[in-house]
Parts: sequence; structure tokens; C-alpha cells
Amino acid sequence: MTALADALADAGGAAAPAAATAQLRGLMLAALRHGREELGRKRSGYGAPVEVAIGAHDGLLLAATPTAARLLPDPEQAGEREWLLAAAVLGALVELAAPGPPVDAAAIGVTAGELEQGFLVVALPGATVGPAELEELAPLAFDEHVAGVDRLKAAAHAVPGSVLADVLLRAPIGAGHPLRIAEAVARFGGRPADARSVSEQEELVYGVLDPAGAAVTRPHEDPDPARRVARRILQRLNGMGKWGGYHTDFAHLARGFAGNDRALAQDVGEALLADGLLAEKPSVGQRHVFLNPRRAADIHRLIETGATPPGLRLP
Repeated sequence: MTALADALADAGGAAAPAAATAQLRGLMLAALRHGREELGRKRSGYGAPVEVAIGAHDGLLLAATPTAARLLPDPEQAGEREWLLAAAVLGALVELAAPGPPVDAAAIGVTAGELEQGFLVVALPGATVGPAELEELAPLAFDEHVAGVDRLKAAAHAVPGSVLADVLLRAPIGAGHPLRIAEAVARFGGRPADARSVSEQEELVYGVLDPAGAAVTRPHEDPDPARRVARRILQRLNGMGKWGGYHTDFAHLARGFAGNDRALAQDVGEALLADGLLAEKPSVGQRHVFLNPRRAADIHRLIETGATPPGLRLP
């Protein structure tokens, strides 16, 4: 048992009275600080688990995480394990809220905000979840979604909604924001903290969120075949939030291309890797790639204008 878990047990858990709010908030912040330190280590939560807090307030399910709130405006900078923890939390909220598959981009309901000391809070509509149900199901749902995250031991606690009630929430900016991707993946029955599950849901998610119209200049109209393919690959990866924490099988880069363009897409993918616009994460029996956050400016410039970095050698 941790200090937060002990205090919750003594105070009455998610149904604890308002008089316990200040104490529980302080212990929650201490737990989040511990989690933030742990996420910076090679193995996180092995001495004491990384903790998250889930509560219900004013028709919302809310979760406080040790993930840095900078993920909200700048998802390209989030560390992999830090992001996957947030994705697992969001998957758990979807399990609890049970909103069903999204019919379009407007149906995505995730909002997020910043708790004091820079911690990320995520929220979903979930008016029907009461304290008893939250206490029983929140830890189980989170355990299911976080179980596959490598080198991480974490736990969720149900807390009174008042502990999380004063966070200013807003929708993530951009159709392909990773929090929106995570919600959509979970609502289609996937696990947003599991790369294989995300890949399996990719076509459904991309079809609903449809971020392809966001580019200033349309990549498919580029007259140069290799550059056109490169821009479409990067646009799709950006639209699916493939920045660091989210990655995809290298073979999937050819999705959506036909005929000779499929082979060209493989060669262009190798060129993007060689130049460092894409980075590679070895996986079991597969090559997984993601957009390199350190090259974000070059990536967005190529997508939007077709300007190629000096070192990029396309086939």
C-alpha cells in the first residue's frame, strides 16, 4: 500500500467527504511527483508503483497522471513511456464511460488540462459512473490497458471528484493529436498503449479523424513522384500522431498506395529513415518507425510546402 492508497482507504475512497479533499490532493500530488521521477528512469515503478488518480465530477471522468502537461500543446516532445502511460489512462476512461465507436471526428470527446506542478489531466464524458463502480472498475480497467507497457509498473486509484474538480480543460488541438488517436483506438476496441493494437485499428481511426485536409499544399498534387510519396507518408504518420510514443510497422508505410507507388513507398521510407526524418524502434519480428521529434520543423515544412531538407536523398 502507498500513502495515497492508505489515505483513501481511511477516508472512504471515491466517496470520501469534502473534508478529506485537501489531504487527498496533497498526497496525490506527492504520488505524481514520484511518478514523474520514475518515468525518467530505465525501469519505472519497480520500488513503488507509478500512480494515477481517477475521479468522476460534474458528468466527467477525470484522471491525473504524472505525464507532463506539455503533451497537450506539444505532443512531439513527450517521452515514449510517459506518453504510453497517458494512453493507457485514456483507454481506461473509455472502458469506464463506454461511449461506443465514434461516428466522426466531432464525436471524439477527450479534453485535457494542467494540474499544478505541470501534471497532465485527461477527461471524458462519463455521467453514469458512480463512486462504488469507479472504485471497483477503474483499477481493473487501467491494469488491463497498462499491462503491456514495457518496464513500467503502475496502479490507478479511484478518488473523489472534488480532488480533480478545478482543472481548466480544453480539447487537444489538431485532428491527429495523440490523445484523440488514443480515444478513437480505445472506442474501436483497441488498446491505445499497445503498438500492435493501434496498428490494427489504424484504418478505422484514420477514416474517422480524416486529417488529410490539414496540409497547406496538397501532397498528392506534387509533380515529383518520390517527393509526392514522401509527403503523403509523413502526412499520414503525422495525422495518426506517430511521434515517438506511437510507432507503426515499416511495412505499413505503403498503405494507400497502388501499383508502382507501393514499391516506391518502401524506397522512400528507407530514404526518410536514412535522413533521420523517421526513427526506428526494433520490435519483435518487425521494424517499427515513428516521426523524429527532433526533425519536426523539417517534417512539417516538407508536408506543407514540399521543401526537402538538404540531406534527404529521395529515389
